[in-house]
Amino acid sequence: MSVRDETAGPVDADVVICGAGVAGLAAACALGRFGLDVLLLEKQRRQPPVAKGEVLQPGSLNTLHGWGVLPALEARRAVRLKRLVARRADGSELLTMDFGRLDTDRPWMLSHDYATILECLGDSLSGTVRSERGVLVDDLLMGDDGRVTGVRTGGGSGRDIRARVVLAADGRSSRLRRLSGMTADPVAYGHRLLSFELSGTLPVAEEVSSYVTDRGLVMVYPLPDERIRVYVQVAADELRKADRARLQQWCEALLVDVPALGPLATALKEGLGSRQLLPVFQFRAPSLVRPGIALIGEAAHGVHPLAAQGMNTAIGDAASLAPRLAEVDLADRTAVDGALRAYETERLERIKDIHGMSHNAARMMTSTSRGGRVLGRCLLRGTARSGRLSYLTTYNMSGLGMRPLGALDRLVQLGVLPDRVARPLVATR
Repeated sequence: MSVRDETAGPVDADVVICGAGVAGLAAACALGRFGLDVLLLEKQRRQPPVAKGEVLQPGSLNTLHGWGVLPALEARRAVRLKRLVARRADGSELLTMDFGRLDTDRPWMLSHDYATILECLGDSLSGTVRSERGVLVDDLLMGDDGRVTGVRTGGGSGRDIRARVVLAADGRSSRLRRLSGMTADPVAYGHRLLSFELSGTLPVAEEVSSYVTDRGLVMVYPLPDERIRVYVQVAADELRKADRARLQQWCEALLVDVPALGPLATALKEGLGSRQLLPVFQFRAPSLVRPGIALIGEAAHGVHPLAAQGMNTAIGDAASLAPRLAEVDLADRTAVDGALRAYETERLERIKDIHGMSHNAARMMTSTSRGGRVLGRCLLRGTARSGRLSYLTTYNMSGLGMRPLGALDRLVQLGVLPDRVARPLVATR
């Protein structure tokens, strides 16, 4: 239950951001560039290594360039990925999304370690942003009218921090979302992703390769310093309590099922001991704001990592919210609430489209039923046959905008109708 705020004294910050993942740091970076007084709080003293959020889409690169973050990533040898390719298990192409076709200054994706992306965002914070780590935010301060007026840290003996606006960037299980009365219902996919980081000079193209196999999704892309990320779809309990011998058998079976992984065989076997098993969820909160508080990043939405949209959508949240708050008097609660509602209106629609696109892509690529595999491959081939749909899919994935496919487009994908629009759509900047 939130703490009643009985003090109408001065605020400690214009904006308090709870959570220093990509969403929180992106919001701090964006707000700081407008000169707002920002306090960023993070419960973890150090960022643990985790194989997530490593691919930035072209739309995010444009935003990060504007914030001054992109040069830092490039200076730390981020890898440009020019294509996203859906392949069969033998490596042959089903659908190629070539980002070079896009009308943008940066027609590529960029890959780097999640921790490095966080560091580059952190290094780009302005002098108006203060940051504290090892600080647990465990409650909200609220006025008699139900408005969020700040946060309380560190339990019953903690300190109260008052702010004009609170941003909840505290992840999928967001405590602040619940305390503010907002809801979300994360739904787990029926599989998990087993992650490997392989080292050495290995033959892998500058692209994200997603293999559609009888066992589900396998995804491969390069990281800086001659490393490779590999994700393999597994059932929730597929490798539970597996010993070394069982893991080796599993790896041998994987290499038989996905011949395209043959060049990585030795590295995969050697990397079994450092694997990470990642749960996969999807959700989107039906509302993003209450008076005095807004949800951003994984507190607001989650998608399957296949389409590499989660981190990029979080950056989009920050880019949408910051200018709206910067253009109003934060002491004017009515104006602040209007800015928060405008953010919610824009982002709910965009999040809905991204969620739908990501979920449809996940169903096409991860189904292990015979019917699901046949349908998924049919849709991929149908998209590849149409230059227009191929371009449209690439554009939607890029983060530059969203033009959802309609019912007629689905019939074209299935081969029921011919595509009568010969000229591909071209995105404008």
